[in-house]
Amino acid sequence: MAPTHDPIVRLVNFLSQLPGIGEKTATRLAFHIIRSPEEFARGLAGALVDVKEHVGFCSICCNLTQDDPCRICTAGGRERHVVCVVEGTPDLMAIERTGEFQGMYHVLHGALRPLEGVGPDDIRVKELVQRLAATSGDEETRVTEVIVATNPNTDGETTALYIAKLLRPFDVKVTRIASGVPIGGDLEYTDRVTLSRALAGRREI
Repeated sequence: MAPTHDPIVRLVNFLSQLPGIGEKTATRLAFHIIRSPEEFARGLAGALVDVKEHVGFCSICCNLTQDDPCRICTAGGRERHVVCVVEGTPDLMAIERTGEFQGMYHVLHGALRPLEGVGPDDIRVKELVQRLAATSGDEETRVTEVIVATNPNTDGETTALYIAKLLRPFDVKVTRIASGVPIGGDLEYTDRVTLSRALAGRREI
């Protein structure tokens, strides 16, 4: 076996740590990078460093962003009384691609997984409560509806029920995206039409 300081082995080891990337795929990616022009490799390395140095959390919605607040929170013409709660930024991007939702977002960066020890303190649900509390006295910014768009699997449903219970003290309607999104699926990979129908047919929980 090649020593660990071998640059190819080192690259494969790093790539194989990415989610969904096994050793075979990591090896294939590594040799693709090796065969690519030097400009590509330098651009990739620069992009990785850039995203770690300049991307952080939006102070309002917790979305990943270079600018704080993010472009959605500062955009004009959006419905600020409606907040859509998603598990991650890829889910936010998937809903944005439908063009059907013009409200605001809140990104949890995860879901409740009690069996794996992931509880409320491990996701950004406290920030959601603080956000509703901070705007409750202002009619112009007060949130009147929270759409829970967590993934339609066990963890997503658990998270949705927890959020609904947590928000009961607030004068806010809590709705859940409708069926149409396949059970066990992820929003990130759901097609545009299905997501549009799910948002249009949301129900109160």
